Amino acid sequence: MIKIGNAGGYWGDDPTALRRQIFGGRLDYVTMDFLAEVTMSIMQKQRSRNPELGYAKDFIPMLEGVIEKLLQDKTTIITNAGGVNPEACAAAITEMAKAKGLTPKIMVVYGDDILGDTDRLVQAGAGLTNMETGEDFGKVADRLQSANVYFGAVPVVEALKENPDIIITGRVTDTGITLAAMIHEFGWSLDDWNKLASGIVAGHVLECGCQSTGGNFTDWQKVKSFADIGYPIVEMSQDGTFVVTKHSGTGGLVSVDTVREQLFYEMGDPKAYITPDVVADFSTIRLEAAGADRVRVFGVEGVEPTPLYKVSMAFSDGYKAIGEIAISGPDARAKAACFAKIFWDKAGSDFTETQTEFFGWNACHRSMGHTDQGHEIILRLGARSDDFATLRKFGKLVPSLILSGPPGVCVLGGVPKVQEVVSYWPALMPKDLVQPKIARFDGKLVEEKTITTTI
Repeated sequence: MIKIGNAGGYWGDDPTALRRQIFGGRLDYVTMDFLAEVTMSIMQKQRSRNPELGYAKDFIPMLEGVIEKLLQDKTTIITNAGGVNPEACAAAITEMAKAKGLTPKIMVVYGDDILGDTDRLVQAGAGLTNMETGEDFGKVADRLQSANVYFGAVPVVEALKENPDIIITGRVTDTGITLAAMIHEFGWSLDDWNKLASGIVAGHVLECGCQSTGGNFTDWQKVKSFADIGYPIVEMSQDGTFVVTKHSGTGGLVSVDTVREQLFYEMGDPKAYITPDVVADFSTIRLEAAGADRVRVFGVEGVEPTPLYKVSMAFSDGYKAIGEIAISGPDARAKAACFAKIFWDKAGSDFTETQTEFFGWNACHRSMGHTDQGHEIILRLGARSDDFATLRKFGKLVPSLILSGPPGVCVLGGVPKVQEVVSYWPALMPKDLVQPKIARFDGKLVEEKTITTTI
């Protein structure tokens, strides 16, 4: 049995979670997921301004507080904190560790960044058609800001063969960074679909941090404490069955329901949870309580994956601006409607999209609301346009509402800033058109190896 803990579900997650996991009890592995779809474009922008950026900088101070204990316990960290520049991330770790007199062995997984290679790939048959809308890639090809292939567990497994202390990856799937440890430790065959599917389910339970240990839980009143909330730990057995738990003495809750809610998160078709490694059938998952803060998971089945990788791309899609004013009662709802009319009469209609929302009345639940009044309302005014200047004019009109209508208002945040809109373009491509690479970091990437095996 091996113990794998998670210490982060997104870029911006609890910066103290890694310390709680490392000092809460020995773990064989800790995984950390930093990458959402839009995150990659943010990191590409950072790297374009500074070639030493493009990774999750927050990871370095998190690691700094635990690295001595990490090395002492021989716990391996696997994380996609490398973003679009895993080599720079490895360099930052090396410098931090050097200042402490430490020399951790770092392996890097990369090759997922295809931003500069899309023309060749399209000519080679990648297509890159939008998998949700069917739109042609040429529509956005000249506006791309990021393009990354979702690699699976295989290159991480190869990196683990080098016995590293830390593995830094680019865009490896949230589940792949967890499954890799199981394949490596247990010697699972790459076509043992049921065991691989169980590993994917375990990775899915872990990937969103404390969302499986009481965070964001529907029955939140059952969680006795959210203080120092425990992050999830999977105790995986060689036969593919596992237990979900957390360190004792931490906040949060592990129950059949907290685990079940996480399973439903971003699930899609329950009989076909598609990853590069295996297609897992979530309808076969069985859960049972196995003690306080312990849930046993078993019975998972899977089938052979598709011959395709998913590609996550982001492109520039115009601009937006959002302004807010706070409106107090009496008659706050009526005042808000009055201010909205005043504003849009002034602003005109030269926008590609507009939106008016009444927060504090019914902005979140929309038609589910059953009241026409609110004591305080935030009037949220938003617009999109391909023209930057048009939205600058829009922004300057928001503060002008203070003395232009009924009383009892204030502007929140001043003149709203015009922001670039980045939109998502998902696509599929044959696995044989791109190969992941691994290398050891020793001041630079050395002993580079291209991984030709795919599942």
